[in-house]
Amino acid sequence: MSTESKQNFQPDYLIDFTIEVFISFGIPKEHATLAARILALSDIRGIDSHGVARLYSYVGLLSEGLINPNPKVSIIREKKSVATVDGDNGLGLVVGHFANEMAMDKANKYGSGWISVCNSNHYGIAGYYSLEALKRDMIGWSMTNTTKLVAPLWGAERMLGTNPISIAFPGWNEPPVVIDLATSTAAYGKIEIAKRHQEEVPSGWITDKDGGLSTHPEDMINGGALLPLGSTRALGGHKGYALASMVDILTAVLSGANWGPFVPPFALRQEIPSRSVGKGIGHFFGAMEIDGFMEVDVFKKRIDEWVSVMRNTKPAKGTDGVLIPGEPEHLEEIKRKKEGIPLNASVIADLKAISKQTGIPFSEH
Repeated sequence: MSTESKQNFQPDYLIDFTIEVFISFGIPKEHATLAARILALSDIRGIDSHGVARLYSYVGLLSEGLINPNPKVSIIREKKSVATVDGDNGLGLVVGHFANEMAMDKANKYGSGWISVCNSNHYGIAGYYSLEALKRDMIGWSMTNTTKLVAPLWGAERMLGTNPISIAFPGWNEPPVVIDLATSTAAYGKIEIAKRHQEEVPSGWITDKDGGLSTHPEDMINGGALLPLGSTRALGGHKGYALASMVDILTAVLSGANWGPFVPPFALRQEIPSRSVGKGIGHFFGAMEIDGFMEVDVFKKRIDEWVSVMRNTKPAKGTDGVLIPGEPEHLEEIKRKKEGIPLNASVIADLKAISKQTGIPFSEH
């Protein structure tokens, strides 16, 4: 666990700073505000790897003209409840929101809506989009492919991204059940943290450049790979590999985006794929109207009962008991809305560098 000192910032302060940064690169204020709020939600829910810490990468790509600040998002194919959207190489946070809204609009009309997206960029946390569906009494789905970091089962090179999936279900009195997970054993950020602290990682997380299991972060960073969710074949790694493949196909093969090892990187100076097999990064969104299955209130109360039964499971020895999917993030959200968002020194340094580059003030307080 990281022992780095952290400093708390109010969400509104970070949102305002992020908005101004995006605007300075020609992003319209409406889009900048939307993008900033998505990043802030990640921080508020405790998913620090996808919040304001990612702003440095966005700024790098915008500075090099690798993201279109004012995209013309368009529908390139459509049939009733399904469609493919071209994001015009825009900010994934904006493109994703547009496509997700479209999925919900289709669900409102047809009972469900499914949108595949090409020509986009990193879209933040998958959970943002599935949570948006709850506001309309729908079940939300969200997934995206990402830059190669994961080896297929029994492979010795990176071929797939961490390819996250999120599905959210609304409760009545209970918080929503929010499933938001990567299809790899661990996030790459955890490998970086272990390297920084000169610590080993658990066996089964990573391989070296020859595909052999390793506990040394340097082995993964220097040509190795993350393993799929489940790790080895004996522990269910074929299931994580299958899930990652599903995400890659729905988000990219289906949409016309780049898939597998050809997905472009989300930061400057990362390895550029050998060739392109499509346009940009791909996403996939779904929305389902609950009242097409049963009364919305009945479903929400049934979710509450499900949550209660699961939460009251006999706890395993040495644990605090069962958590509900999304519960840790919900509890963190309550805490951080009161106490602020903790940022470590490296993230603060990045924000100061952005401030110097753009001329937008950023201060520690």
